[in-house]
Amino acid sequence: MSFTVFLFSILIFITNPIWVCGNAELGALMNIKASLDPEGLYLSSWAVNGDPCDGSFDGVACNGLGRVANISLQGKGLSGKLSPAIAGLTHLTGLYLHYNTLYGEIPKEISNLRNLTDLYLNVNNLSGQIPPSIGNMANLQVLQLCYNQLTGSVPTQLGSLKKLTVLALQSNHLTGAIPASLGDVEMLMRLDLSFNHLFGSIPIKLADAPLLEVLDIRNNSLSGSVPLALKKLNEGFGYENNLGLCGSGFAALNPCNSSDHVNPNRPEPFGTGSAGLPTRDIPETANVKLPCGETGCSNVSRSHQASFVVGTVAVSIALLAIGILSFTQYRRRKQRLATSLEVAEGRLSTDHQAKGMVRKNGSPLISLEYSNGWDPLADGKNMSAFAQEVFHSFRFNLDEVEAATHYFSEVNLLGKSNFSATYKGILRDGSLVAIKGIGKSCCKSEDAEFLKGLNMLTSLRHENLVKLRGFCCSRGRGECFLIYDFVPNGNLLQYLDVKDGDGEVLEWSTRVSIVKGIAKGVAFLHAFKPNKPALVHQNISAEKVLIDQRFNPLLSNSGLHKLLTNDVVFSALKASAAMGYLAPEYTTTGRFTEKSDVYAFGVLVLQILSGKRKVSNSIRVGAESGRFQDFIDLNLQGRFFEYEASKLAKIALLCTHESPIERPSMESVVQELSTCSSCLSL
Repeated sequence: MSFTVFLFSILIFITNPIWVCGNAELGALMNIKASLDPEGLYLSSWAVNGDPCDGSFDGVACNGLGRVANISLQGKGLSGKLSPAIAGLTHLTGLYLHYNTLYGEIPKEISNLRNLTDLYLNVNNLSGQIPPSIGNMANLQVLQLCYNQLTGSVPTQLGSLKKLTVLALQSNHLTGAIPASLGDVEMLMRLDLSFNHLFGSIPIKLADAPLLEVLDIRNNSLSGSVPLALKKLNEGFGYENNLGLCGSGFAALNPCNSSDHVNPNRPEPFGTGSAGLPTRDIPETANVKLPCGETGCSNVSRSHQASFVVGTVAVSIALLAIGILSFTQYRRRKQRLATSLEVAEGRLSTDHQAKGMVRKNGSPLISLEYSNGWDPLADGKNMSAFAQEVFHSFRFNLDEVEAATHYFSEVNLLGKSNFSATYKGILRDGSLVAIKGIGKSCCKSEDAEFLKGLNMLTSLRHENLVKLRGFCCSRGRGECFLIYDFVPNGNLLQYLDVKDGDGEVLEWSTRVSIVKGIAKGVAFLHAFKPNKPALVHQNISAEKVLIDQRFNPLLSNSGLHKLLTNDVVFSALKASAAMGYLAPEYTTTGRFTEKSDVYAFGVLVLQILSGKRKVSNSIRVGAESGRFQDFIDLNLQGRFFEYEASKLAKIALLCTHESPIERPSMESVVQELSTCSSCLSL
């Protein structure tokens, strides 16, 4: 019997390799969970009997093969360690664990993730050295290890990462020289080594990186001549607070003496006599190979033993200095974070504070999110030059989105639905925005259709529609983000069913103004204009009407259904039908038309008049018979104009007529409302 079971097990293993691998990945995830979240406070959705690929595992996304491809747990409050079991997720392409309080060392096993493109471990309490084996991760494009407590030197092996675009190591306790091998990284766009304890000179080879836009080496102990070629970076080159640096053509530097010139083939630790600083030997991590035909090679050979002793003493002194400075550095770490990013913690609450939030320069991830993978705008072959220019002006990048939302902090979460999550955020210019994140699985699968939907959204500009600032399609996160202007006074729903002292009662003139504004917004959607086809909203409701600081109504989610799959759009109908917004003909035709939007608008008018979320039959009867006490909000205490109330009731009844043919167009509704003067309350 046992032999039969054994054979059956072998058969399962052979015929179901994905099942076996799936269980291996599940085991790895359970190990990672135990290490990242030892108290079990944040990853309760990761269940040992669950399926990581069915959407139930918070922050986990899978690829088309059913393998874990993305872990996004930034800003989750995790306070454990990163387990070596991470190496078991061999199909992982994105690992986002930044903005937590993880501690311990970066496991060297992480280098087994050969498919990984994005590694975000920044803003934690990680310690120890950067594993040199990371240099074997050939597909790595972004390496973010900044704002930790990492020690040791910058591994020269990182120069083997030919696809690396961003290397951010700032605000750690790193020592040693800048590896010249980083100049071999042809795709490198941003290199940030600031606020460390690096010494030596700047390798001339680093200036040869063809795509380098930002080099930040501020607040180190670097010395020697600055390569003149770095002047091409303009404001992208930050070098302040390195007392030993000198160079011509840089405003903040003194000209170099003849003894300050740098050997172009190696990073000098200190130029002789530079600023009176002692001479140190090059640390092993610089990985320098001197050509013996050049002057000075024999001197290095003859003084090898002496150099070793001097180097040992220098390292000992450096370690002692680090020990003395560590406590001070730790206490100042968060202050540096706020200074460097120019984003103070907790400043997402008021407009006054928001004015102080400004960021310098461009994001380190510019163009990166669109380098490969999911990018409906990748080639632009099917777009006109005008369309390409428009789309370029609307495109944000993931770094900007993360910074704006404070790494998707729960504090800034405005709301969630079954297909999206919306966060409050602040852009670099200090303006408040609402950022709606939509999972790739909820978006249209065909790039052409998705692109068409985005084009639709960018064409919508009206005073009564929420303004779309831009969008970001993140390959690593598998999400598309829509960035809208933030509307401060909530939605219309919160002004309905107001009890005594339980909310704000809208005055009559405000209600009339809101009705007019909604009508204008819907009429604009329905109208055909140059560069904007006629559009049916499909999901008009009190929740979709936002109220700005002047109590003007702004219709949200306009055109959003053009981005979403049919099943996601249809799932939103349940709530719409429950609230009475769904036109009766939809049950027989299954189609949305302009007249179905008109029906929903009519329901909104009755809600605004009555102050009720649910439009009962008695409210309709009262509107038909002209009995104001039955359909006008009692909270108004009689402060309304009967003429206006009668006209609005008549419009609402016409718009909600059972027959779509009998309903007016929104254009005619706007014309009719123009004769309804907005008078002040009595």
